[in-house]
Amino acid sequence: MARGYQSEDVQEKLIEVLSESKTGLSGVEIAEKLGINRATMAKYLNVFAAEGIIQQKNIGNANLWFVESGTEKLQFPADYFHVKEKFLECLIANQQHQAYHLIRNAFHSGANTSKIITEVILPAIVSLEDLYLKAKIGKSEAKMLRGIISNSIQILNPQNEPDPKRNVVVLSADSQSILYAQAASCSLSDKDWQVWQLGDMSDAIDVLYDLDLQKFVTKIWKQKTGILVIAIFSATDEGTKFFSESANAIKPKFGKNLHITVHSRAQKQSTKAEFVSDNFESILQWIESISGL
Repeated sequence: MARGYQSEDVQEKLIEVLSESKTGLSGVEIAEKLGINRATMAKYLNVFAAEGIIQQKNIGNANLWFVESGTEKLQFPADYFHVKEKFLECLIANQQHQAYHLIRNAFHSGANTSKIITEVILPAIVSLEDLYLKAKIGKSEAKMLRGIISNSIQILNPQNEPDPKRNVVVLSADSQSILYAQAASCSLSDKDWQVWQLGDMSDAIDVLYDLDLQKFVTKIWKQKTGILVIAIFSATDEGTKFFSESANAIKPKFGKNLHITVHSRAQKQSTKAEFVSDNFESILQWIESISGL
């Protein structure tokens, strides 16, 4: 790392100098403008190129660097709303590359991962559902757009070392809840939770599922270290009821350190759990609060 600089500082200054140049700059010129030695600057250039922020072009005998099209100087927290609006525009216009680039740009501009999830990704999920319910998009387009959002969440997935005392199993009761579960998993991983994401479990609805769930929890939580939360995401009353009952059925086997929460968007709220809400952020806040007990 360059003396006196953080990676975010280097990126911001790099975008600034490259944005001011219409003809591109060589690595030597960039190093001189930023006051960073050439070897260190070369490492930064390669990292930012791999992240899709800048690109290199061979022009004549020179290798010149340019800002990737669509890259902006972003400042947070002020620019969360801007990124939200821009991401929705890219999504509706089916601009996959631009959507992914925007998320990468925000992430590498110092935006908080959990804030990107709640301020950008979550509104996109809600907007997509609204468009589909109002028949403004069909099944094929909705599936494609869900894929774009899912891939955007994958870009944000942190590589933090998880806390073995903070464990959470995240499952979707139906296909409509997968994005919510993925978003929650990403946000919780960012906060150092050890996350087991089970995906769409609708095909597991049968009378023996509680035994299957018990076996799984026994395997991943052998030492019963810390706490384990089972977080259920559901759009239907059937899924909410079935999976919450299954989780409650195994709770006596694991004691007071196993907790159950349900994010239910079903009209009925007939479920037994320690915390039930249709508010995504409230679910995450409750899970965080449980870890402090």
